[in-house]
Amino acid sequence: MSDILKELSDEGVSIWLDDISRERLRTGNLEQLVKERHVVGVTSNPTIFAKALSKGDAYDDQVRDLAVRGVDVEEASRAITTYDIRWGCDVLRPVYDRTGGLDGRVSIEVDPRLARDTRRTVAEARALWWLVDRPNLYIKIPATEEGLPAITAALAEGISVNVTLIFSLERYGKVIDAFFAGLEQARDNGHDLSKIASVASFFVSRVDTEIDKRLKKIGTDDAKGLESKAGLANARLAYALYEEKFGTDQWKALKDAGARVQRPLWASTGVKDPDLSDTLYVDGLVAPDTVNTMPEATLVAEADHGQVQGDTVRVAYDEARAHMAALKSAGVDYDDVVKVLEDEGVEKFAASWKQMLDSITGELDSKRAGA
Repeated sequence: MSDILKELSDEGVSIWLDDISRERLRTGNLEQLVKERHVVGVTSNPTIFAKALSKGDAYDDQVRDLAVRGVDVEEASRAITTYDIRWGCDVLRPVYDRTGGLDGRVSIEVDPRLARDTRRTVAEARALWWLVDRPNLYIKIPATEEGLPAITAALAEGISVNVTLIFSLERYGKVIDAFFAGLEQARDNGHDLSKIASVASFFVSRVDTEIDKRLKKIGTDDAKGLESKAGLANARLAYALYEEKFGTDQWKALKDAGARVQRPLWASTGVKDPDLSDTLYVDGLVAPDTVNTMPEATLVAEADHGQVQGDTVRVAYDEARAHMAALKSAGVDYDDVVKVLEDEGVEKFAASWKQMLDSITGELDSKRAGA
């Protein structure tokens, strides 16, 4: 049998799992995926934690202790989530060591309610960095306008950052600029740049979902012919921008000082439209020095019937540019699309965070009542 996931890895795509839970950790499932499915990293978000907390009894003992101690829900949420992330970092530590720190990373997101508050985002990033206390941790900071200076500040202090919720090419350029600025400050602060890592999470499927909705509203045959192609086109042009920015003298100076490249990470790669191939956002985004973080269903699908055919990004730059131009001609307002997606992304994660807190509150109250 061919090992499709190995083929993907050999093309320079790091395979990360977009999920974590106490159950996955305690059963050894994550370790099994590392050994058998070439998984070399893990990402989490508020939605993932809210889902994990709603299932089974894996968190009962810890929640009971937290209830006995009388901690509030905010402290409990940090204790619960950082416990999982710390455990995940320990599972992935052999990968981190084997790859010289390139992979073996686990990401935890700052409280999404802080996405529009630079100062509090930085403070939260510091707190999570101290709490988890693992070198293979990533702190996820959203690429909002207010998040950009927070990204720079965190990197300047030696904190490794996963920049999340990137939708637009313009914002991605600013993310790279923030990364450069953070590393320059870190260098000036005396930090070892080789110890600081970063990825930039560019969201894919949500772009198709929003643009296809608008194309259907336009309703012409030409508009219909443009459906379900913008996600790949947008991501491919992001990689073109990555190549451009990391070919500058500014980057060369940082690289000479020991800096690691900020790799593009393809996020939101689970296919939302059942009429599309369930491996579309994996097979269509193969390029060196990238990360693809997949829900488990997408990982299983790729392993079963993915089609890895070499680089599918750089060969499609002209096609991607033509597609984005055609969308504009059809009446799709790209700037409005990416603004809506960012606002919705922040709102959805904040809603998931509230759901998680509500779940923890209910569990704490239940344990206290039964004490």
